[in-house]
Amino acid sequence: MTPMLESADAAPARISRLSARLRPRGTPPMWLVVALTCAGQFLVVLDVSVVNVALPSMRTGLGLGEQGLQWVVNAYAIAFAGFMLLGGRAGDLYGRKRMFLVGLGLFTLASAVGGLAQDDWQLLVARAVQGLGAAVLAPSTLTILTASVPEGAARARAIGTWTAVGAGGGAAGGLVGGLLVETLSWRWVLLINVPIGAVVLCAAAWFLTEGRAGDGRRLDLPGALLVTAGLATLAYGISQTEAAGWTAPATLLPLLAGPVLLGAFLAVEARTASPLMPLGLLRVRSVSSANVSMFLCGSAMFCMWFFMTLYAQNVLGYTPFEAGLALVPSSLAVILGSKLAPRLMRPVGPRNVAALGTLVAVAGFAWQSTMTADGSYATAILCPGILMMLGAGLAATPLASLATSGTAPEEAGLVSGLVNTSRTMGGSLGLAVLSTLAASESAGSATPQALTEGYALAFRVGAVVLAAGLVLMWAWLPRRAVRLP
Repeated sequence: MTPMLESADAAPARISRLSARLRPRGTPPMWLVVALTCAGQFLVVLDVSVVNVALPSMRTGLGLGEQGLQWVVNAYAIAFAGFMLLGGRAGDLYGRKRMFLVGLGLFTLASAVGGLAQDDWQLLVARAVQGLGAAVLAPSTLTILTASVPEGAARARAIGTWTAVGAGGGAAGGLVGGLLVETLSWRWVLLINVPIGAVVLCAAAWFLTEGRAGDGRRLDLPGALLVTAGLATLAYGISQTEAAGWTAPATLLPLLAGPVLLGAFLAVEARTASPLMPLGLLRVRSVSSANVSMFLCGSAMFCMWFFMTLYAQNVLGYTPFEAGLALVPSSLAVILGSKLAPRLMRPVGPRNVAALGTLVAVAGFAWQSTMTADGSYATAILCPGILMMLGAGLAATPLASLATSGTAPEEAGLVSGLVNTSRTMGGSLGLAVLSTLAASESAGSATPQALTEGYALAFRVGAVVLAAGLVLMWAWLPRRAVRLP
């Protein structure tokens, strides 16, 4: 064995010994565990939305084109979605604290690299590595929390805090990003993660205790690589249609290769003993219907922030801070919808609540598609934005509830991950499609009128996709969550 291989094999043991020496004696206070896990979740969710208001500044600073802008968002989202299930399983096998530290360390390092990027490719690579770090970090935040807090009212409060912090990260992203861009530069929407991540990393290494499930399963790394490569290739092919046309080799090759890679992923999952996505779960009606519904909802709703931010800055002339501030009511509407959904699910049923939320979102998208180049804040951003995000909040909770209700309790975490993955993957592909349609409608013109026509088309198509999702939910979703014995 070479010295290099010996060093690589010995590294995990040295990390474990170092962690053991640094770990304080005794059990950490419950409030501290909740605070650390919530801080990790906040960073993950914040980074999905904080970048949006910085996109025009990034375009100017690094010379990004329209495709480059969408890949600043998509590189993070595709890596996050593609490796999230793998990250959760790695926590079970190798230790949740260890994966929390690895994910947060990778996320923090990539944030520093992205903030210091001098070329567009450096920024895109850093965003992809950020997504990988987030995929390792995010599952560990919830598993550490549930393992550390006793079952009952205390755990319910802790999970409620974790959920609220996640929603708050999305709500704060636009405002924080706008403030950083306007007072410092676009680089600080990424660099701000570095000091926060370093503090949380040190505190987690010192206070958190290790835990793992140890169920003997292996990591399905080929599955994770195939699904991520397939989605990224397909999204790239879609984005090439506007620049090269549908018949160009640069478009056809990735459009054909993407489905082939996804087919290979399904073949691997059908044969491996420890699949990343057990295909048998998709035979459960509640799981398959809720995941398809979440995919369709995510493909439209994920894009709302992207186009609204560009419309506010490129057409209406808002500053980055003003654009972030303008979207705060929409962000708060997500939290309101998420809080209302559980209260409505008991008397009305989860299927009806999901359909109601989607209908509200369709109304918002249809309203937003009437946007003009000289629109007022109340009618062009505020009201349609609130409807879109209120509907998103109402629909997400019942879909997740239905997805997890028809499976065995020990599979609930895996199915929850599938729902989140479906939503994020749908958002990535939806962004590629809608961005291409918007760019085609604008015909390369950067005038406010041309840009508005492109953004309006994206919202019209989003409304149609959500309407199709509404019909699917009504016909396919179970009326009520399945109650397991």
